Parts: sequence; C-alpha cells; structure tokens
Amino acid sequence: MMSANDMDAAVKTYDAFVGVLKWAVPTIAVLVFVVVLLVA
Repeated sequence: MMSANDMDAAVKTYDAFVGVLKWAVPTIAVLVFVVVLLVA
C-alpha cells in the first residue's frame, strides 16, 4: 500500500494536472477551430 505521504503527493499532482487541462483543452479547441477556418 502507498503511505499517506505518497497519497498526498499523488492528489496534489492530480489536482495540478486537472487544473492545467481546464485551460489547455479549450485553448487547443480554439486553435483547431481557427486553423480549420483558415484551411476551409
């Protein structure tokens, strides 16, 4: 089993990852939309 310290580190890493995804996914979607408009 993981120790409590390892679990705390894992939760912090996961929270940081989700925080980045909240900004990255919409940004990538907008960029893809712009590129599609330019190509079409």
